[in-house]
Amino acid sequence: MILRKVLPLAGALLLGLPAWTQTPLPGAKPITRMQAVPQAHDQISFQREEKEIARYHFSPDLNRPFIFPLIGPSGRTVTRMGHPGDPYTHSHHNSVWIALGKLNGVDFWSDQGSQERGRIVHHHVQQIDDGDDRATVLSFATWRSNSGKALLNERRETAIRLLPNDEWLLIVNLRLEAASGPVTLDKEQLGPIGVRMAKSISVHFGGGRLRNSEGGEGEAQIFRRKARWVDYSGFVAPGAIDGAALMDHPTNPKHPAYFHVREDGWMGALIAFDAPVVITSGNPLQLRYGVYVHGGIPSRGEIDKQWQFFAEVGKQTRITREPPLRNP
Repeated sequence: MILRKVLPLAGALLLGLPAWTQTPLPGAKPITRMQAVPQAHDQISFQREEKEIARYHFSPDLNRPFIFPLIGPSGRTVTRMGHPGDPYTHSHHNSVWIALGKLNGVDFWSDQGSQERGRIVHHHVQQIDDGDDRATVLSFATWRSNSGKALLNERRETAIRLLPNDEWLLIVNLRLEAASGPVTLDKEQLGPIGVRMAKSISVHFGGGRLRNSEGGEGEAQIFRRKARWVDYSGFVAPGAIDGAALMDHPTNPKHPAYFHVREDGWMGALIAFDAPVVITSGNPLQLRYGVYVHGGIPSRGEIDKQWQFFAEVGKQTRITREPPLRNP
């Protein structure tokens, strides 16, 4: 019995291998390539092979959850916190975030101003899943006015899908349901998704490039025009170019979306550009958006290929199969 224990150890030492490599673990499960790892202060780190590529922030003290950073193939973030030329009045520009303009007169979009404002208050994380090609977080939140009244209940699935060459796809699936009575989003309000690009990627501050799926280039050709996607690409470091494409899913109402863009590094998809949107408990608003984080300046054909991939995998969500979310 002693020899049986000693011989494998001696063989491992002769080969220069640590002894534990010879210890079998028949019940061990493979370590997934992609993981969503909870962190302190209400954050979840999305890690590819233990290296962070995105982080979800959802503290109840925030005005709204957001995702920062988004690390591109060059190892730098392609987004930033705040407007580089106007950080105070645009303090709500938090990398990638979900918000809406006036809901029954309550502003959930901005942080400043005299109008009544609301907050998206995170309630709890229900489930975290890891995998070789993706990781997902399913969370609940309530959209509340400053007086504390709940207007919307939110179920959100935040997912990352890995792509070749260290590129990746962020997918946000939302279901918004009225908490008590009907909720109306006024016409021409901003939201529901915004992306604040890194300063060096913007056209105005950094000399980057802004394009859309319909052949438009620059703010004048893209601002409040319909498209399947809008892309920002530019330098993130000397000699290194990365970017991100914001994608509207074909199942979204009024697809393709109108996009609100600026050459200062901002892009967002609109849901109520030409008409109000009414949300009820029996008719929730289901939305899907993608952010394709890429290296270099891909051709429109290459971005179209990733949009087709998003159009397919974006439908794979637990949200629509869950029972209606009740007011926490």
